[in-house]
Amino acid sequence: MKSKIDDDIRISLLYDFYSGLLSRRQREVMRLYHEENLSLAEIAAEYDISRQAVHDALKNAQISLRGYEEKLGLVDKFTESDRAIRDIDSRIERLMQKKDCDEEIKTGLKEIRDIIDGLND
Repeated sequence: MKSKIDDDIRISLLYDFYSGLLSRRQREVMRLYHEENLSLAEIAAEYDISRQAVHDALKNAQISLRGYEEKLGLVDKFTESDRAIRDIDSRIERLMQKKDCDEEIKTGLKEIRDIIDGLND
């Protein structure tokens, strides 16, 4: 069972990837709620709208974000790539630590690691 924290992290990731596809109001409400940690009441006061309107805007934004991910899958692809890069990096480190690894191979492994590190920048 997923926790609220896991869901909040997932929504934040979805927002990072797809916020440009949301309406201006949805983006702003999401930003105030998730980044500025304002309550629904505080956001409602800021826009002079009801707390229910803020709640609806948040829910609709989250539904949209999940829909974009379902169609495009960018967050899942990013997560898989990140996991694979960490695994490759770990394997390179283990190979470099072997006592019988010659310098030419270590140099090649360092070059591969540099390429991988460049992907994360």
